[in-house]
Amino acid sequence: MILRKIQPGSCKAWLSRISLRQEPCFSSSVPPQPVPPLVQTLQSYLRSLEPLLPPEELSHTRRMVQEFGRPGGLGARLQEALEKRARHTKNWISPWWVQWAYLESRQPLPVHSNPAISLPRRDYNGWRSQLVFASKLIAAVLDFKAKINTGQLPVEYMRGMPLCMELYPLLFSSCRIPGPKHDYIAHHGRSRHSPTHITVVRNYQFFQLEVYNSDGSRMTESQIHGQLLRIRSQSWKTDKEPMGILTSEHRHTWGQAYNRLLKDKLNKESVRLIETGLFSLCLDSPVMRISDEKYASRKAAQVLHGGGTFSNSGNRWFDKTLQFVVGEDGSWGLLYEPATAEGPPIATLLDHILEYCEKPDPKRAPLVPLPMPKKLYFHIDREIKRDIEHAKQNLDILINDLDVNVFNFKRFGKDLPKQHNLSPNSFIQVALQLAYYRVHNEVCPACDIASQRMFQGGRTEYIRSPTNQTLKFILAFDDPSVSREAKLQLFREAVDTYTALTLQVLKGHGIDHHLLGLKLQAIEEGLSIPKVFMDTAYGLATHWKLRTGQVPANTDSVMCFGPLVPDGYAICYNPQADHVHFSITAFNCCEETHAETLALTLKDTLCQLQELLQPTV
Repeated sequence: MILRKIQPGSCKAWLSRISLRQEPCFSSSVPPQPVPPLVQTLQSYLRSLEPLLPPEELSHTRRMVQEFGRPGGLGARLQEALEKRARHTKNWISPWWVQWAYLESRQPLPVHSNPAISLPRRDYNGWRSQLVFASKLIAAVLDFKAKINTGQLPVEYMRGMPLCMELYPLLFSSCRIPGPKHDYIAHHGRSRHSPTHITVVRNYQFFQLEVYNSDGSRMTESQIHGQLLRIRSQSWKTDKEPMGILTSEHRHTWGQAYNRLLKDKLNKESVRLIETGLFSLCLDSPVMRISDEKYASRKAAQVLHGGGTFSNSGNRWFDKTLQFVVGEDGSWGLLYEPATAEGPPIATLLDHILEYCEKPDPKRAPLVPLPMPKKLYFHIDREIKRDIEHAKQNLDILINDLDVNVFNFKRFGKDLPKQHNLSPNSFIQVALQLAYYRVHNEVCPACDIASQRMFQGGRTEYIRSPTNQTLKFILAFDDPSVSREAKLQLFREAVDTYTALTLQVLKGHGIDHHLLGLKLQAIEEGLSIPKVFMDTAYGLATHWKLRTGQVPANTDSVMCFGPLVPDGYAICYNPQADHVHFSITAFNCCEETHAETLALTLKDTLCQLQELLQPTV
């Protein structure tokens, strides 16, 4: 079974930490995204299949690709149409990609789509400190938004190139709306009367909290804190009906329930206030502590899906672009909807929050009475009650099926590969393939994510692995007849080849979005889907058993999301100077995949690669 591919939304921070320059926000001129040459893409595609296919299948696919790419053939005609599209649109692929990868996907948003970022536990325990920190966090996010609005957010640069900044204003007051065949994104922040409230959720109850004073100034931390205390006093008991659970459903199912829900005027108003809010704040009850070892995994899972219907899953509205989670036990993080948001802008926002949290509250609270935060009520009839019950059952099944393993690898970090003139990200990617091979005795299609924000309206693109060089290294590594020097040389070649692939993608010359564009162009012209995309090789090569993503963060955070396919893994990593944070997820329903087994094998593999680079004997 091949499921729709949904990219994680993280990016290549390792290539050079994204640098900031103080220029007016959005003023940077970035070039349009190029359409790669057809011949180059088809050659790269065939090369990517070589480690995965037996020779006879590869020959069959090669003939099909050559037919598609011949001069004057179907491929050339579609390529010409794409080049024309590129001349007449801001970005020839991003709208198609967002529509195809996200909005047309019918899978539930938790686990399958929305990435979570779990941050280091705050040094507090108890509801009082939870609300103090939550107030600070809200003030920090509002400060970040003010920087965007006033053009003070510095333009980001990668490798000396300015990056497209247009995603930033879209992060606020936006929400995904379910539809029968596909969803759409509603952006409410651009209207003349932009929303001035956030949504706070506690014990499954939603509140509208105004965060600006009547004169337009932002509320101070102490004002916000006073309002959060009022919300707490109005939400002692857990609501029997957790409305937010409905947003965790299969998109078609939720779309039908959404239409039923909105027939009622009260429900429509409550849903509208959640959708238009700047962002959501989820005040969670404590994460169940089993052991310190498993706490990091449990904490990441809490942010990702809420821990189940008996825990905090009712405190989420999964369609919302930004949801900040603050636990009573010091756990905290962020959950985002990736059709609008993606890793690097989110990492920049988190860096700002952490920096802001170190500062004392700058303003004294004005002595003005504030209106009571508005509790959002819902009229729940028998049908909606039934929808909620079904959603609860389905979410608990999904949560119980997901195995989450988060660990901190402490032997070394990104400094070790750098000392040997190797790219840290490429080093880890080769290590992941080797670890996978040791567990499963085969290499598998893997996708990593590279940013395309150096182009106007650019989003992300896949970097494919394994390469021929990676396969050669893997086959040699556990062979005692191969010398250490030969293994080291093969390892360097594998890492350097991956780095070269990454650089190609960063130039806008990736494979996957170009192939997708050719396929969608054919559909748009009313043609049959070209045979090259109906080939079993294409299905096999895009059955991503390893979904990977590097978290571009300056802090000890870890990103977490579910696998793309039932028999696959998702692996996120955050390399710091002397350690690396990993999260590995797999589905329990698949007997072949085990997150813990892969985690143990990966730790062992990394240690052996260190030994290869720096022999102790």
